[in-house]
Amino acid sequence: MTTAATTTLRFHRLLLTGAAGGLGRVLRPRLAACCDILRVSDVAELGAAAVGEEVRVAKLEDKAAVVALLEGVDAVIHLGAISTEHAFDAIVQANIVGAYNLYEAARIQGVKRVVFASSNHVTGFYKQSQTVDPTMPVRPDSYYGLSKAFGENLAQFYFDRYGLETVSLRIGSSFAEPADRRMLATFLSFDDLERLVLASLSAPVVGHTVIYGMSDNPLTWWDNTPARHIGYRPRDTSEPFRAAVEARQPNIDITQPAALFQGGGFVSKGPFA
Repeated sequence: MTTAATTTLRFHRLLLTGAAGGLGRVLRPRLAACCDILRVSDVAELGAAAVGEEVRVAKLEDKAAVVALLEGVDAVIHLGAISTEHAFDAIVQANIVGAYNLYEAARIQGVKRVVFASSNHVTGFYKQSQTVDPTMPVRPDSYYGLSKAFGENLAQFYFDRYGLETVSLRIGSSFAEPADRRMLATFLSFDDLERLVLASLSAPVVGHTVIYGMSDNPLTWWDNTPARHIGYRPRDTSEPFRAAVEARQPNIDITQPAALFQGGGFVSKGPFA
């Protein structure tokens, strides 16, 4: 498969969690080019292992299973989680307990770097009239965003205490194309997603770095200047889709929370029983 990005750094074994999810399916064939063995994991169906792959089923809330999952791994791309808003009781197992299990397993197995799929919903209660950078205080817009803020704090703790490096990717909206006017600001193309992950794996020193996952969109709410040392340079943009998106959505009701806050519809989902 032709990939959008290249790196001269090659790993023996990479682990991709959440490999059956939307972005996991995008990255799975692309990551094979930079490792000898790609270990893929999920609780959902993963299909047969391709050449150079290892397929593992593991629940993130099962600590022993996660410790075994990380054996012999050089680095982890951790996408595994509930990726939309749900009741807290559902979020807590995969996204909070699961994240702890992943980091503790990385410590036990001597893994040196994690690329953690955080989310723009960590700062979703900033207004769309504001520009946010990764050093500003979090303002989660949902239980999902709250769980990702926990994951970022966990990453910082494991770096400070154990020297385990992480790049936390506050992923915007990674789809084939923007679906609405909000996504003109948050759009992350699949090729730029690949570039972002490879930059996060190959940058020589990252400590714990937080970076927003976005393409080179003319309209944006996020400033990635504090994370330039990662070396991520997006090449795609939402601009070619602008006319079609604005034709589908010519008006925005700015009295609605989804139009005022960066988190969009996440700011008003729930309550959950």
